[in-house]
Amino acid sequence: MDRSLAETVPLDGRSLTLAAFLSVARDGRAVALTADARRSVARSRGAVERAVASDRRIYGVTTGFGALSDRVVPRDKAAELQTSLVRSHASGTGPPLPEDVVRGMMLVRLNSLLRGHSGVREAVVDLLAEFLNRGLVPWVPEQGSVGASGDLAPLAHLSLALIGEGEFVRAGSTAPVPARAVLAEHHLLPLELAAKEGVALLNGTALMASYLGLAVAEGRELLDASLVAAALSYDALEGSPESLDDRLGEVRNSPDQRAVALAMRRLLEGSELAAPRHEWKGQDPYTLRCIPQVLAAVRIALEFAERVLASELNAVSDNPVVFSDDEFVNGGNFHGQPLAFALDALALAIQYIAAFSERRIARLVHPALNRGLPAFLAPDPGVSSGFMVPQYLAAALVNENETLVHPASAASLSTSADQEDFVSMGPWAGAKLRRVLANTRRIVAVEWIVAGQALELRRPRVGGRGSESALRSLRTRVAPWTRDRSPAPDIERVAAAILDRSLVGEVRAAVPY
Repeated sequence: MDRSLAETVPLDGRSLTLAAFLSVARDGRAVALTADARRSVARSRGAVERAVASDRRIYGVTTGFGALSDRVVPRDKAAELQTSLVRSHASGTGPPLPEDVVRGMMLVRLNSLLRGHSGVREAVVDLLAEFLNRGLVPWVPEQGSVGASGDLAPLAHLSLALIGEGEFVRAGSTAPVPARAVLAEHHLLPLELAAKEGVALLNGTALMASYLGLAVAEGRELLDASLVAAALSYDALEGSPESLDDRLGEVRNSPDQRAVALAMRRLLEGSELAAPRHEWKGQDPYTLRCIPQVLAAVRIALEFAERVLASELNAVSDNPVVFSDDEFVNGGNFHGQPLAFALDALALAIQYIAAFSERRIARLVHPALNRGLPAFLAPDPGVSSGFMVPQYLAAALVNENETLVHPASAASLSTSADQEDFVSMGPWAGAKLRRVLANTRRIVAVEWIVAGQALELRRPRVGGRGSESALRSLRTRVAPWTRDRSPAPDIERVAAAILDRSLVGEVRAAVPY
């Protein structure tokens, strides 16, 4: 994480953008709480304290939780109730969540509390901000949330760190570090939770929102990388530019189709390979001819997911919600169904990129389909296997994606003695979406490598400005294939350059698309 970013992100519970979210979650940018947000927090806290003092019956404040909400808790047990909640709900398992996911989760929860409808003290939001600003990442297990009453187990593990009983991730170590030791090292005091604060910290969609924010960003970046890979293949396979005609998208009433076609035309501008045909060669395969239509569907899914995300980044998602006049309203804002649906839809859309890319890779290495290129693009077919097995890798990853895109949110298992009788399963949707994105990134890396080799085999004819720029950027990372070698390091190198956005950035600088 880049801690040289001096400018802080102001948080007020209402104006967090995706760009700001990413700068904190990915890059480690610091945050600052606005004065208005602090006043809102103080107002809602006053409502909680007055309710406790008057012995009002309020869910999660003076009662138990879930199926135990009919049990009244005495005033002198209000604080113990909150700490007990955190301890009992920290029941996660599995590997720790990635650091960017945890930072995003902390940021979303903090921003939600700052809206001033959750009833926590300023000490709670201040400590969360300190965690972000000092690069302290709680150890949060990946598994255990069903995404219904919020991300209870993950947020409980986060909250354990706040009260000094959990653990933190230590850079360079695979073992967690006890929270109390880390807090002492940073001269921070653990929280002693007061009434309402445990339930306010745990009831929320912060993990699902963090997954979605990171996935939307990576999905857009992967779509850009796949467009460049598709242009390389278009040139290498001598595709017809006819299918990229803007009028096709116009008569289909599809601005997304037109945008994809325009990007492809810009990348292929000046091509001697993807050029108008003077003789009939038959129609191109769908994975060339239908690039605008299929990748338009990916754009639409990304636009939908970003719309869901924009609402959730600044949402109050706990229960009960505190309003003016000391009113506490019970509802279901913690339910993750909108997020789960967006995560599942996005996984399916990313699979379109993967499946389309793999089919072009298969065509590039197939001597009966690659329009005159050597079998498997091998330097000496027979003696050399060329790119035979990288296509196997792409096929294996596509198959893995095919099982992962089954929607997590299509099924529910009830919890809390059937009080929570339909849950979203959004956290699993987010976890498997990250795997789909990683698989697809490697598939696109394979296409970039294979199509780049094929483009060189078309010399002396050259491809479009974008394709040639992509090939130059590729060659700074991966040498041409002159004899067989292990392609695994090349694939990982290109996949990493897609992830860090450097590869596409170089092409965009040369050919805006």
